[in-house]
Amino acid sequence: MNLDMFLQHCFNALTLGSLYALIAIGYTMVYGILRLINFAHGDILMVGAYFVFFGTFAFGWPWGVAAVVAVAGASVLGILVEKVAYRPLRDAPRISALISAIAVSFFIESLAVVVFTGQPRPVLQPEWLISEWQLGGVRILPLTAFVPAMTIVLVAVLLYVVYHTKPGLAMRAISKDIETTRLLGVKVDNIIALTFGIGSALAAASGIMWALRYPQVHPYMGIMPGLKAFIAAVFGGIGSIQGAVIGGVALGFVEIMTVAFMPELSGYRDAFAFILLVLVLLFKPTGLLGESMEEKI
Repeated sequence: MNLDMFLQHCFNALTLGSLYALIAIGYTMVYGILRLINFAHGDILMVGAYFVFFGTFAFGWPWGVAAVVAVAGASVLGILVEKVAYRPLRDAPRISALISAIAVSFFIESLAVVVFTGQPRPVLQPEWLISEWQLGGVRILPLTAFVPAMTIVLVAVLLYVVYHTKPGLAMRAISKDIETTRLLGVKVDNIIALTFGIGSALAAASGIMWALRYPQVHPYMGIMPGLKAFIAAVFGGIGSIQGAVIGGVALGFVEIMTVAFMPELSGYRDAFAFILLVLVLLFKPTGLLGESMEEKI
């Protein structure tokens, strides 16, 4: 493999890893506060992509307007899911919330099939994102640079919110002790809903960029990215935003580079992600940056 080809694969891996990172942040934020895996998170990604599809094709909106509306709509959907499916079960056994999460995932997917049909739909790609750049022997689409750049911006904004605002302080307090935080006068339900809204907005942003990279949408498009982002969150240390980013980027490189150096194994590409999950759970269950936490009964 020559240098140009290696750099080409590095750019592709960084793009894919950035998408995983954005999705993984939603998992890790919800788990950090509620110790709950929101398995409907990947389906929020799908809904965000469909919002852009209908915004551009059905309503004729500019792509940027459709993307903003999609992120806002997905955020509202995330808050609604929390209010309907998770909030009533907050004091129930944890297995009940887990079953509810799986049920919500199946419900969103089935509803999408009914409303949108199961047929894959093409996605409008803005011209400025697909006009190819040539850097020596490396061919780069603006999209390849746009995805990591947007990920950096969104993660920076999120870290500012979490560490430099009052809602962010409340999120961190709830992650340590929800009942004590409630006694201090914090509106816990509102902060948890905000967490779901932010995580869903990031998932929608990732879904929009995923649909640009693989230009089609369908009701089950969020399943595999969602599962892999969950693996990335576990690998980085679920509950840690920085860990989710590191895990997402690392998983992107593992996938792309494994296929690049061993193309005969390209059919097993998805398997490598699950092998990584098994290895992490065996040798470092808390992940790279995760904290050791005792399970609450």
